[in-house]
Amino acid sequence: MADRVSCFTKNTVALRMENIEEGKAYNLVMYIRSSDSVDLTASLTCSRPSSALQNLASAPIQDINVSNWTKVELQLLAQGTCRTARLDLTTFKRGVLWLDQVSLMPSDTYKGHGFRKELMHMLLELKPQFLRFPGGCFVEGNWLRNAFRWKETIGPWEERPGHYGDVWNYWTDDGLGYYEFLLLAEDLGTLPVWVFNAGISHNDGVNSSMVTPFVQDVFDGLEFARGSADSTWGSVRATMGHPKSFPLKFVAIGNEDCDKEFYQENYLEFYNALKEAYPDIQVVSNCENSSGSLGRPADLYDSHIYSNAIDVFLMKSKFDRTPRTGPKVFVSEYAVNEPKDAGQGNLLASLAEAALLTGLETNSDIVQMACYAPLFTNDNDRRWNPDAIVFNSWQHYGTPSYWMQTFFRESSGAMIHPVQITSSYSDSLAASAITWNDTENSFLRVKIVNFGSHAVNLTIRATGLQASTAVNTMASRLTVLTYSNVMDENSFSNPNNVVPIIRELPNAAEETHALLNPYSLTSFDLALEQKAGVV
Repeated sequence: MADRVSCFTKNTVALRMENIEEGKAYNLVMYIRSSDSVDLTASLTCSRPSSALQNLASAPIQDINVSNWTKVELQLLAQGTCRTARLDLTTFKRGVLWLDQVSLMPSDTYKGHGFRKELMHMLLELKPQFLRFPGGCFVEGNWLRNAFRWKETIGPWEERPGHYGDVWNYWTDDGLGYYEFLLLAEDLGTLPVWVFNAGISHNDGVNSSMVTPFVQDVFDGLEFARGSADSTWGSVRATMGHPKSFPLKFVAIGNEDCDKEFYQENYLEFYNALKEAYPDIQVVSNCENSSGSLGRPADLYDSHIYSNAIDVFLMKSKFDRTPRTGPKVFVSEYAVNEPKDAGQGNLLASLAEAALLTGLETNSDIVQMACYAPLFTNDNDRRWNPDAIVFNSWQHYGTPSYWMQTFFRESSGAMIHPVQITSSYSDSLAASAITWNDTENSFLRVKIVNFGSHAVNLTIRATGLQASTAVNTMASRLTVLTYSNVMDENSFSNPNNVVPIIRELPNAAEETHALLNPYSLTSFDLALEQKAGVV
């Protein structure tokens, strides 16, 4: 049975479970209370059809005084693998036993901070430059009472009250809280971008005369991240194990709130206070400025792009005529999300998104940052389609939209080159070009999206390079993302159904003839070298 008699006044009921794999250690933490002595066995067990219950690991809990709430910690080493394992707590002693905050987590996580290594490695493969957190609508809530409150997501996890995410209709224990997001950004080598509540939810809000507590809450959050270890909130961070401050320099005031009743007046309260206290912080506004004056001061403005595949493809030119003065653009959410086009993440959606990114890349003088959303989904509890990375308790795969982003992972800090396409099919093509370096070579990378059903012949001319530069055929390569069925997806059973294929480019030269597959994303990486005899 369960009852609200926990020793944690902020958190009354909790339980976590994980997939069990042979040879791996699992940390069990729980709180126990009983007026009698305890004789318990904690076991990882597996029940399979047509077989007896298998014991994968076990450890005794004996001879301890639990008359008051007592924290018990054990490590269980699995002697077998089971995808549907369970944690059993058994006793042959009669009596009343209270359990609270039962947590079972693998001991081997990314940098010891609780994240699955294989999922973090997928993120690292994208070479991310920033991490936007804790979300979008999750920050607002349908009602302010259910908005994300950073102060309730720090400190010992068993003391966190959790909250109901009423936009997506699930309860979160906030074990992944403000501190963990900052730590994740650090572990990934990225800059943190904090989206905070502007005193506004989907259905209610406060005006500028009542927003001061929200402003102070943000200042406390900045002190937690940036303050010295002896400051009020910086000391809390230090107590959690991180005396060094976090480089939090980007904040977004609200999420998709521009047209909400109190946003404009609340925004100025936050902006003015932030700029006075933290002039180095880059402030992101929810109000777009792609076609005119923003009307409010900002360093960046937020743009969310969700639509069907054709519309997203055509948005490759969305920022071509954006004023080059004023705030920069942050495309903080983009994806093809029309169900008939996107499915659960297919090639068609990824190609439209790739076309959009070529447009963002060619407009990188005004577009400063961009990120796909959502990043992850648990296949056992999908709330949105599509997503970049799909996982369950033991498997994972990248959707075509994930693999598409690998074509752009060298773009940050690269040199942009102009691209001109001359073709009878130019309306279905999108392209961008950069020069970038790996550990051995410099490359001219030309990315071309063919969003049509016809193969296209093209000639790529490497013009505008230094006169002393030539193309190294042997080191050049071709990468293609395509498939015979444009609606095809990846899955747990076939995770590499739609993935990039890398080939040599034997005809690479200053003038390269190429054939674009129908519905494809192609990257031509022309290796560059000094011409013989030129110094």
